Amino acid sequence: MIKTDILIIGAGPTGLFTVFEAGLLKLRCHLIDALPQPGGQCAEIYPKKPIYDIPGFPEILAGELVDNLMEQCKQFQPGFTLGERAETIEKQDDGMFIVTTNKGTNHQAPVVAIAGGLGSFEPRKPMIDTIEDYEDKGVAYFIKDPEIYRDKRVVIAGGGDSALDWSIFLADVASEVTLVHRRKEFRGALDSVEKVQALKNDGKINLITPAEVIDIYGKDKLEGVVVSHSDESTTKLETDHFVPLFGLTPKLGPIADWGLEIEKNAIKVDNSLDYQTNIPGIFAIGDVNTYPGKLKLILCGFHEATLMCQAAYQIINPGKRFVLKYTTVSGVHGFDGSSKTAPKAVIRSIK
Repeated sequence: MIKTDILIIGAGPTGLFTVFEAGLLKLRCHLIDALPQPGGQCAEIYPKKPIYDIPGFPEILAGELVDNLMEQCKQFQPGFTLGERAETIEKQDDGMFIVTTNKGTNHQAPVVAIAGGLGSFEPRKPMIDTIEDYEDKGVAYFIKDPEIYRDKRVVIAGGGDSALDWSIFLADVASEVTLVHRRKEFRGALDSVEKVQALKNDGKINLITPAEVIDIYGKDKLEGVVVSHSDESTTKLETDHFVPLFGLTPKLGPIADWGLEIEKNAIKVDNSLDYQTNIPGIFAIGDVNTYPGKLKLILCGFHEATLMCQAAYQIINPGKRFVLKYTTVSGVHGFDGSSKTAPKAVIRSIK
């Protein structure tokens, strides 16, 4: 049983910033995310996409924003359950919530903050009837540990940043990398496309376009894939691993069955105070929630997280008064004993 003060479902930007705001209140957080790494859409779908409306950053790449948020919150030592989807929730007689993942991991907390963005993300799978028979037997939709592919033959399918980036990375890890895409043009960053072309010219990557993997085969595990070309001919490729990287599909998932009030695939909250749902102790912040005037912006999620943490403090510490102090004056004190305080001259001028 993993115990914490605030259980955050969703490790995207809003969830990560919640850790920082909760940490200022000396509240510990643990995050659950179905993706294999923190960052949500920013890390998985468009890490190299520039974002222009983050205060203080005229322009910042989505992946860099995630890195900064991780650096900002690490002093508060958050816990992570990654690659698992929050499946069920139960409220105990003592007011505690028990959240269990699809892999059976149990979490306990007095406050649950749903920061799931557009919902849990499920991989878009190719239209191959037998593909689920080979999952974890050579077929994977995420690359969690690149060392699994060391000195192996790998076929990657896709035309976005993930497919390009992993093809580039695995060129120095796998014994053979083949990238298959149904179009000649790629959707990823131009520099990544140029690197893939250079690796192809150097004989380090096999590039097959326009083409599509239409079938896979093997006895006890994956042994190869069948590639269909634009001229309707087919080719069999022997391989140890097939990694289709076609992006993710957002779904509210099991959260939709938790008894929360739902409107147009979003969770209704009370925005007059703290973004609490119709179930006391469960909050929804960021793109996953809805209320009159809602804007689906990262900076709005940051604001919602800040107010939610204030309400969570009162639930966890009933009757205890909290006096808001500006970090410019009080500094930031992490759980590991580290501290960042304002220069004395600044403190005196504020006083």
